[in-house]
Amino acid sequence: MDQRNNKMGWLFTSPYLIYSLIFFFGPLIWSFFLSVTDWNLIAPTFNIIGFENFMDALKSPSVHSAFWVTYKFMLIFVPIVTVLAIAVAVLVHGLPRFKSLFLIGFFLPYLSSGVVSSLIVKGLLSYTSPLNVFLRKIGLDIDWLGTPLSALFIVGLILAWKFTGYYALILTSGLESIDKEVYEAAAIDGVTERQRFWRITLPLLYPSLYTTLILAFGVTFGIFTEVYQLTGGGPNNATNTWQMEIFKQAFTNLQAGYASAVALLASVATFISIFIIRKLLEIWGKRNGWV
Repeated sequence: MDQRNNKMGWLFTSPYLIYSLIFFFGPLIWSFFLSVTDWNLIAPTFNIIGFENFMDALKSPSVHSAFWVTYKFMLIFVPIVTVLAIAVAVLVHGLPRFKSLFLIGFFLPYLSSGVVSSLIVKGLLSYTSPLNVFLRKIGLDIDWLGTPLSALFIVGLILAWKFTGYYALILTSGLESIDKEVYEAAAIDGVTERQRFWRITLPLLYPSLYTTLILAFGVTFGIFTEVYQLTGGGPNNATNTWQMEIFKQAFTNLQAGYASAVALLASVATFISIFIIRKLLEIWGKRNGWV
């Protein structure tokens, strides 16, 4: 019976395993191979150059920029989207009816095209847009996407708008799982609304909050569409993310080998960063007695 169950288990998991082999491990092996070549994406021949691409990438100012820009986006995006998601989840959870309807409304931006939303924002912030025409009339001439700090915030806010509903959905499910008797006991003890949130809701919401934070941190390592459409990585590499750097090297500079090396370095940086963030979140939860 156990052997039969094992065979059935392998049978049901085989589609995912085949998918992983074709679309994950295959490209990963190909990327490793490309990273030690000087292939330019067009020529039929290439040379094996060892770890030269990795050494060049480690010394490249644009790669250094992509590394630090990721953490800048992290500092902007993660706090904003977390606060908004918690606020939306708490508000929706407190509604007497139509919770699902409101959650769907907040979730819709997550389903929207990043290209479309970026182009809309780009139009709203263009020099001739009604907003900027009005601002110039009152003496404010703002180059929204031409200033490093404002460009970072614009992209961060677009991402926060897009992902708030998704994370709120996760947090709302966490709130729904909290036993109402806990709140009733707290009310009898005279606990205020603020105390209830900080000392009951937030600790019991920690598992869902932990998940959303890890997802939010992970998003910052994959930012591409919004940056590509709005700034192209500028101004002065201020929004040049890992994905943008890989795209430029592969399809603009036609350095497929070098781009593969950058992609592998980005993967290592992502893995190490997420691992450290997970450990810090676990320490934070244990220190507060939430785990």
